Amino acid sequence: MVVTLTDAALNKLKGMDILEERSPRIDADVAGGCGVSIRFLLVFDEPRRNDTVIEHEGIQLRIDRFTKRYLDEETQIDYTNEQGFLVGESFESSACAIEIE
Repeated sequence: MVVTLTDAALNKLKGMDILEERSPRIDADVAGGCGVSIRFLLVFDEPRRNDTVIEHEGIQLRIDRFTKRYLDEETQIDYTNEQGFLVGESFESSACAIEIE
């Protein structure tokens, strides 16, 4: 898995006061029942024991096992003043499996 940060995202993270107990973590926001939608967010949260840590130019990003399985092999993090941090590509699935006996 490769996580890259655009210059805008990297500059924003470097300019923030990031505390050890509140480190940046990629998080999956999963919604839905039969169909599912997943949106990726960058949250500032306490580290979890089994997080994967990726370091990029001195910035440590964490990913939990749940989120990791939904990310693409290559994930980009960008930043805009209007939308904040933009992580990877969100997706939706409208597929529903119905088992008939």
